[in-house]
Amino acid sequence: MLRPLFAVFLLSVSMMAQARTPLPPIMPPQLIVPRAQTPVRLQSLHITADINGGLAQTTVEMVFYNPNAVQLEGELQFPLLPAQRVTAFALDIDGALRPAVPVDKAKGRLIFEQVERTRVDPALLEATQGNNFKLRVYPIPPHGTRTVQLKYAEPLPRLDAQRLYRLPLAYGAGVDEFDLTLNVHGAAAPPQARGALGSVQFERQQDGYRTRIARTSFRADGTLELALPTTEQPQTFVQEFDGDTFFLSEIAVTGDNSHPVRPPPAVLGLLWDSSGSGAQRQTDAELAVLDQYFRTVRNVDVRLFRLRDRAEASQRFRVVNGNWSALRAVLAATAYDGASALGAWKPEADVSEYLLVSDGLSNYGDAPFPALAKGQRLYALNSALVSDSARLSALAERNGGRLVQLQAGQPAQAAQALLADELQLSDISASGAKDISFEAREPQDGMLRVAGRLTQASAELTLTLAQQGKSRTITVPVSGNAPFHPLAAGMWASYRLHALEADYDLKRGEIRRLGQRFGMPTRETSLLVLDRLEDYLRYDIEPPAAYKEAYAKLKQNRWTQRRLIATQHSDQIVREFEQKIAWWEKSYPKSARTKQADLKPMDDPQVEAAPVLMEAARTLSAPVASPRAMGSPPPPAPAPAAYGRADLRRSESAAKPYPAQGNETPNAGIQLKKWSPNEPYRARMKAAKGADLYAVYLDEKPNYTNSSAFFLDSADMLLEQGQRDLALRVLSNLAEMDLENRQVLRILGYRLLQAGEPALAIPVFKQVLRLAEEEPQSYRDLGLAYAAAGQVQPAVDQLAEVLNRPWDARFAEIELVTLAELNAIVAKAAVKPDTSRVDPRLLRNLPLALRAVLTWDADNTDIDLWITDPNGEKCYYANRYTYQGGRMSRDFTGGYGPEEFSLRVAKPGKYRVEVNSFGHRQQIVAGATTVQLRLSTGFGTAKQRDQMVTLRLRDTGSTALVGEFEVN
Repeated sequence: MLRPLFAVFLLSVSMMAQARTPLPPIMPPQLIVPRAQTPVRLQSLHITADINGGLAQTTVEMVFYNPNAVQLEGELQFPLLPAQRVTAFALDIDGALRPAVPVDKAKGRLIFEQVERTRVDPALLEATQGNNFKLRVYPIPPHGTRTVQLKYAEPLPRLDAQRLYRLPLAYGAGVDEFDLTLNVHGAAAPPQARGALGSVQFERQQDGYRTRIARTSFRADGTLELALPTTEQPQTFVQEFDGDTFFLSEIAVTGDNSHPVRPPPAVLGLLWDSSGSGAQRQTDAELAVLDQYFRTVRNVDVRLFRLRDRAEASQRFRVVNGNWSALRAVLAATAYDGASALGAWKPEADVSEYLLVSDGLSNYGDAPFPALAKGQRLYALNSALVSDSARLSALAERNGGRLVQLQAGQPAQAAQALLADELQLSDISASGAKDISFEAREPQDGMLRVAGRLTQASAELTLTLAQQGKSRTITVPVSGNAPFHPLAAGMWASYRLHALEADYDLKRGEIRRLGQRFGMPTRETSLLVLDRLEDYLRYDIEPPAAYKEAYAKLKQNRWTQRRLIATQHSDQIVREFEQKIAWWEKSYPKSARTKQADLKPMDDPQVEAAPVLMEAARTLSAPVASPRAMGSPPPPAPAPAAYGRADLRRSESAAKPYPAQGNETPNAGIQLKKWSPNEPYRARMKAAKGADLYAVYLDEKPNYTNSSAFFLDSADMLLEQGQRDLALRVLSNLAEMDLENRQVLRILGYRLLQAGEPALAIPVFKQVLRLAEEEPQSYRDLGLAYAAAGQVQPAVDQLAEVLNRPWDARFAEIELVTLAELNAIVAKAAVKPDTSRVDPRLLRNLPLALRAVLTWDADNTDIDLWITDPNGEKCYYANRYTYQGGRMSRDFTGGYGPEEFSLRVAKPGKYRVEVNSFGHRQQIVAGATTVQLRLSTGFGTAKQRDQMVTLRLRDTGSTALVGEFEVN
């Protein structure tokens, strides 16, 4: 049997923009196997295409043979055209193809990473740039085969009054076995074939035409093209799906095809995306488009809105007789920097039309795109290869405009598209049907496609078309007895998803439901294949239809087991908290410690026994082995041993005890060591004058676009110079580095909190939570950001999630660390929040004189917190309890922290705070681990003071002095 295998399919659904250029080239899939001494070859290729009306579904089944004597991994690269969408995929498991099932995206990521941590390599299908996909195929057994099946659907473009179906056949070295079946349903005449296979003969079938081509040792170049006759009469198809009857109508419409120019706007709002990703756009080509645009418009007032990490005041320009040189010079001099907050601007009432020039990648803040006033249109221009064209298109269409994709060397055509008054669907209504959706407001190749859900046996659509200030109405009958089409329901779902893209952040729930119901990959859902039925049950995922009966029988037992696990988890936290209370209530000596020889190196089990974790309650998979457990060497500077209870008792007899209710608000200060990295850019920036610092940063930036360290250091230096707005802009570039890298986003959120900007940190941590719902740190970080912003109830709600869910065993004792923070927030709140979601046995504040909490950005990494007290005793993972009462939380060896040092009553003197990099098992962000330390005095009291610091650890075994507590 093959090793456990699964595939996660991640992508954003995109829609075709206005087509004004020749049909783009189309490429077949290609398997890349870097480690193969002898190339893995495509052994057989079976393709089936079903064409019905103006839609086609293509199934590609590929069998790959590994002639090598070793097991290999391959990456199947599968490019698609913009209008094509994947409808399904399957992988062979135990000799049979197993179809993928939809799953919540966060859950899919959880499963992927848990399997990855067991060192069983997964198979991952994901979107890359544009509409390209890659599938990680593993394992390909030695002298064995793997089978992959992909299905995709597409609307057929019209060319010269014919529909055109294209199939790439250039599969490199060829295949041993080739089989192609083409089914054309409902056709009155046979299609005309040209291209790769030459002349193809079709046979008449009852519902159309069919052909099958089977060859051995097949090799072809180029593309097979089928030209199919089209009709000017409306065509309607229906499909019964999940208890509903969906319809799809294709309506041929004609308008003035001379691309007439609409009346120009009196005032144009130019929304110019000036964020860091703007540097990847073809800005010279965009300016060339505007040359043509203003040459046509001639006279117009322009309001320039720059879109970056935050709103900037609009600038005003006047274009006279097409002369826009002043505005052009300003745009050409743009310094593209900062994150993208496309919603962080306010419309102006006298602007009649907006032009958004952007890649559509909005990655900062949570402000939705502003609602425009009635009559204000929005057009969008995109020149970037990596873009969110789906959102741009949906925004433009919702506001009466269109998205124009800028093609290389075609500025005149793009300008014409921005100014043309094309035929447009201005209104649509239906009787006997509901939930009406459409492909696009403007006909695609002269075709409108409308879909909906029938509520009666027959329905009628009323469409209003407008162009050049004139409108006309057409009606289209829809019958429940129309011909069946297997894509009708799916096309309705894809049209609805496209409309939701304009308000993605507000419509995430509906997007998720659509993806799960129709088995579609979306921003919120993935497609998943698991190896065993037990895996589907373990992760609570509906399996493919063939396994549902067996799954249902096992599910009830699983539900009972989970309820038991939840109860055990809650009881376990209570026991751990009671042990911590026992430590907190205990009196510890504040005298000088006794000689080392008088003390036994042991823990204090009667104060706080190490809890025995129930595997079922703590984890769904085996935890990652700690480097210490695997015999790794100890850290460079060993600390003193811990003290046994009997020895503590002897010491206490000679020491002056303090009261049970001690002083948790000492006269203490926090001194942070200034972080001074030795990166090459730092010396130049440090030597720069304050007025030149940002210019020097921009000059160095191209060399460090993928370095989180560069942006952190640059922001620090700008803050030191008092240039706060520029510092926050520079810091926001972390959101541009990798749109779905939760480690980088966590760094950004922590640094914003350190800068005193919790309102900016909250949406960053919300994004982290969407990306990593399986990690308790995501809830804790968001809760602490809410608390810093003074939003007590949301803070309590998020922190309660950490307490109420069983987590993977690698997140050791995070519940106790979070519980301390939750109780402190509740105790200090002016208005007591609702704590009904928290077990009442856990609601007790434990104030502390000193507290230090360490977190870091890299998963599967072991970072340690060391605190050395005035006695010279070090509190760390191997010495968790100190003579004077210091306590270190249990060691975090495989996550992001936190590790917590707590001391209820502090002995006067200095407490040295250090951070040690013990080891890691992954590639670390920016070549180093970024750590964050929060130091608190008077924790949990009204006099609490906090300071935060961020620094980097490069090498395993390295230690950094962070700062000191000084208690008077």
